[in-house]
Amino acid sequence: MNGFLHNITALLHNHDPLLQVGMLLLLGFLGGMAANRVGFPRVSGYIVTGMLLSPSVSGFFREELIRDELSIITDIALGIIAFSIGGSLVVKQLKKLYSSILWINFTQAIGAFLATTLLISLAAPYILNGAANFSFWQAIFPMALIIGAISAATAPAAVLAIVHEHRAKGPFTTTLLSVVALDDATAIVFYSFAIALAQSLMTQSDLSWQTMVYMPATSILTAIFIGIIPAILMKLMASSVKRRETMLGVVVGFIFLITGLANNLDASPLIANMVFGFFVVNFIKHAHDLFSVVEMTEEMIFSLFFTLAGAHLNIGALTSGGWLIIGLIVMGRFTGKLYGTRLGASIAKAPSLVRRYLGLALLPKAGVTVGLVLLAKNSFGDSPLADIMVNAVLGSVIINELIAPPLVKYALVRSGEAEGSKTS
Repeated sequence: MNGFLHNITALLHNHDPLLQVGMLLLLGFLGGMAANRVGFPRVSGYIVTGMLLSPSVSGFFREELIRDELSIITDIALGIIAFSIGGSLVVKQLKKLYSSILWINFTQAIGAFLATTLLISLAAPYILNGAANFSFWQAIFPMALIIGAISAATAPAAVLAIVHEHRAKGPFTTTLLSVVALDDATAIVFYSFAIALAQSLMTQSDLSWQTMVYMPATSILTAIFIGIIPAILMKLMASSVKRRETMLGVVVGFIFLITGLANNLDASPLIANMVFGFFVVNFIKHAHDLFSVVEMTEEMIFSLFFTLAGAHLNIGALTSGGWLIIGLIVMGRFTGKLYGTRLGASIAKAPSLVRRYLGLALLPKAGVTVGLVLLAKNSFGDSPLADIMVNAVLGSVIINELIAPPLVKYALVRSGEAEGSKTS
């Protein structure tokens, strides 16, 4: 009996990546089912499962596996999710909503950026351990600026997962998905300007036109170009791709290709895949067939992605001040997005349901946020603020992904566009 238990224990801690991916997928599904049983979206269950399996809680999964070996899962998941989000931007549906979408996207993003930056700038000198050792303008404010810019992003994965889970359709849902699609591009632009300003403050050097405008613009234009070319090839191939199995292979192949090219050319794979999805849905006949085959894989992708995201939190790396920074990030971002959305909706004279509930559906954050903060860490070198910044942002991601999915569900139900719901 002891020998059998020893073999089971050894199997569970086996370092074979495929074995652990299988465990990640199956345990994630169980967590999603458990969340559904108590009235929460499956996404919440995936995240909690990941937290319980993380190196800093149970140690079920190794840190090297979570941080490095399975990073390709995050790239694949975000590529497929970005393609689906781009596919929600149907020009015919957007014509009546473009004013609301543009205003809301701008005001909620700038609201989250300003509110988060301000809160952390004012509070960090008093709550961080050893804050007296850091210059405000050369360390604390640059950290606040970067966290604020990153806070503008909204996670398309969580929103899309809940929209599909509840089969939501209508102008509210179209506005939501459109704002989410534009939001990540906006956050990347904000980050590009913020990191240039932060580096200038930290090194006490002059800002250059190249770092502030040219480099961000080049990155975005490169991503757009990377997305358009495969869409043209897809249009040329569409007539000869008829079997559903073939469709899936071709579309996923293009998504992998786009993601790889974007990563190697320092462009955003999210923007590139969104552009690909946008052109496919608007310029290819029977594009719904292409998106429907991809949707068959989405639940598996969501399970892997969010369970893996939950496993990233390193509780041991957070000090008491770090936990307070997490609270400020969550509070600032929530306030900025909620009231920024209401302001933009009021300016655009959007329907009352959009003004009242859309802000609640823009709170999830995950992939872009994590990617940008890890990229920003390099700018701080060996400074202790680098670890504080990274773990505080990761902690806020986990908290947002636990709180936000039920709020997205609530917003969709109250809008009357979730399956079986009624407008109030």
